[in-house]
Amino acid sequence: MAKKKTDKETEPKKISKNRFTTFFKSETTHFVIGLISVIFSVYLLLAFISFFFTGAADQSILDNQQPGELMQTTNHVKNYAGARGAQLAEFLINECFGIAACFIILFLAVAGMKMIKAYQFRVWKWFMSCSILLVWFSITLGFIFDGTFSDSFIYPGGLHGYNVSAWLVSQIGMPGLGLLLLITALLFFVYLSSETINMIRKALHPNFKRKKKDTATATDNENNDTSIKPKREEKKEYSNPQPAVVDFELEQPMKVEVGNKEEEVSNTPFPFEEKQTSEPQRPMPTEANEEEEDNDEPDFTVSDDTSEEDAEYKGPALQPYNPRLDLENYKFPTLDLLNQYEDNGPNIDMEEQNANKDRIIKVLRSFGIEISSIKASVGPTITLYEITPAEGVRISKIRNLEDDIALSLSALGIRIIAPIPGKGTIGIEVPNANPRIVPMQSILNSKKFQETTMELPIALGKTITNEVFMVDLAKAPHMLVAGATGQGKSVGLNAIVTSLLYKKHPAELKFVIVDPKKVEFSVYTPIERHFLAKLPDGEDAIITDVSKVVQTLNSLCIEMDTRYDLLRKAGCRNIKEYNAKFISRQLNPEKGHRFMPYIVIIIDEFGDLIMTAGKEVELPICRIAQLARAVGIHAIIATQRPTTNIITGTIKANFPARVAFRVAAMMDSRTILDRSGAQQLIGKGDMLYLQGNDPVRVQCAFVDTPEVERIANYISKQQGYPTAFMLPEYVGEESESSIGEVDMNRLDPMFEDAARLVVIHQQGSTSLIQRKFSIGYNRAGRIMDQLEKAGIVGPTQGSKARDVLCMDETDLEMKLNNLQQ
Repeated sequence: MAKKKTDKETEPKKISKNRFTTFFKSETTHFVIGLISVIFSVYLLLAFISFFFTGAADQSILDNQQPGELMQTTNHVKNYAGARGAQLAEFLINECFGIAACFIILFLAVAGMKMIKAYQFRVWKWFMSCSILLVWFSITLGFIFDGTFSDSFIYPGGLHGYNVSAWLVSQIGMPGLGLLLLITALLFFVYLSSETINMIRKALHPNFKRKKKDTATATDNENNDTSIKPKREEKKEYSNPQPAVVDFELEQPMKVEVGNKEEEVSNTPFPFEEKQTSEPQRPMPTEANEEEEDNDEPDFTVSDDTSEEDAEYKGPALQPYNPRLDLENYKFPTLDLLNQYEDNGPNIDMEEQNANKDRIIKVLRSFGIEISSIKASVGPTITLYEITPAEGVRISKIRNLEDDIALSLSALGIRIIAPIPGKGTIGIEVPNANPRIVPMQSILNSKKFQETTMELPIALGKTITNEVFMVDLAKAPHMLVAGATGQGKSVGLNAIVTSLLYKKHPAELKFVIVDPKKVEFSVYTPIERHFLAKLPDGEDAIITDVSKVVQTLNSLCIEMDTRYDLLRKAGCRNIKEYNAKFISRQLNPEKGHRFMPYIVIIIDEFGDLIMTAGKEVELPICRIAQLARAVGIHAIIATQRPTTNIITGTIKANFPARVAFRVAAMMDSRTILDRSGAQQLIGKGDMLYLQGNDPVRVQCAFVDTPEVERIANYISKQQGYPTAFMLPEYVGEESESSIGEVDMNRLDPMFEDAARLVVIHQQGSTSLIQRKFSIGYNRAGRIMDQLEKAGIVGPTQGSKARDVLCMDETDLEMKLNNLQQ
């Protein structure tokens, strides 16, 4: 009993400490402090500027003030910022750091802007820089203007600069102080940028040439290691959520379990303390440490098998190929781009849990059902009550009481799992009275996401036990997302894309995004040159036109066939083996081999496409779903109308991973999941994920549109590729029949120049003409048709370039002369 009393006495202290910590960590507190800092910096700036004009008049008043004189309205102070502004300016400029005190204003403004999230600054670096410049300029100005302004009201270096410079001159002399200030300035510039080192070298040695940075480490050279190893930090910090479990022992005191820690408490609400792990931890890259982690690279397993065609090719004696070197300075998005929410940790309302427990027991007993134990697992929005029925109780009897339990609890969306797979218990899922948001920031900062080895990790949210729920799209391999309007489907798709953007480099992943509504995914337009793929003649990377959708899907089929040909030549079974061989330089690029990025196809409002295009869309989608997994092409389709004429049997057979948000009817749930349950979800991101036998209930991570915009803008401001990733050209049947209708009497003005181009390069490619002459795809296609009609190039060969029928320019001139006759 004495122990319990002590626990109760210390409990208010813990609550008070938690509230104190929460207050200072809240976004509102940060915003208020930041806003005050910005406004105060403006006030100081006004006082400083006024000081240079009114300081002489105010100095006599400030030096000879009578007690309480400055508090009067007739204090005769001229400074625009009033008496207090004049005092601040006099103190900071004359009595402290001189004109260099302006760096205090600069840092206050920067820190304030960072706290209100108006701009993204590295506050620590700004603090160090402003502090160094404050001291350096104070001493330098005091040294340079020593005695110059002795009769003036202003001291350029302040008393600090004057006294420190005078002392240093007495110790090391004036030349020594000058050299000290010079070396300090150079060291500061080295701190700001390593390019200063090369500038100093060039100044000392004008003929100095900077050596190119080797892309491999010395250790790799010594050990002949053929893998690309990521840099690791010794200490990392993760948000490591622990499951919140409440054990109810009937007629006994309640036991509460958080993670592996168990305590016996009273029936009152209590605080939680998360279990701290002793493993080395690392944070998601933030602006403070992004320079150290922006070059993280994946480990690759290299196979030594090669096909007969490439058996003799071992590549030059170089380090492994690194696909990230195209954009070697690319920095992954940082966590501070995402919103943080205060109430996102495990939180149990014991009054609610006890009330629900009593009502469940009461309803079951009223129907003659006794239970031996009951345990509650509290999740973000749902609590799972696991009950163990007494011997002789039929499971079907409990399953049929779903509506009675819902009525007793006055809750929406009661779902009974009888039995829970792998356990000898029956589950009753009950919505929480106060559901919590699952922020995307907490998911991406989790240890599970940070240390995952998945090829295409997708973090969907948290389960009922507060565990981060992730799937590997590369193993899924295709996903069907469905749900009624406003139930979280678009947020779920944004969570999928955000997960991949935080894990994959632009060289390793491309998106093909189809948005029939034209506004849902336009937020990703800024990352076109980094992550998006499109047709050569496509104006926008976000595809909204139905005809372009059909062309794009058929183009992806061509890309799929091309990749399979490369896999066959390389003797590989999948994209992972192929890329590993290419990285270890076992495949010859001169024979067409190339590094293959993953391609993720996202199609929103699939139902609208089926209604407008029908089989033209369904057939290539099914072909991709059946075959494209091995070559790294994965599809995610979403619809808000899960009917059988949209989600056909063929679609369902090829999309084994299903995500179901709340739907209106049981029939819709059966269409998506082949079982009921989705109609009993509570909405707002509550979903069921099915891949295999039994669905998993997950609260989808919330990522808002402004967050996605910040991520897209962060990526767009970095160096990108010249264009989006170009998919192969696709020529439909209607285009093939139009060759005979080409009017050779109305040749394009660029016809002869294009003819000479393809002959010189010996490559009949529409994209080559388009690229060299900076013209549109349609005009380049018409020129190519004219070249074919003239016998300069051969017919189309699918994804391959056309054959050039002219051996040299002499042969070309003969054909051009024949056309003119």
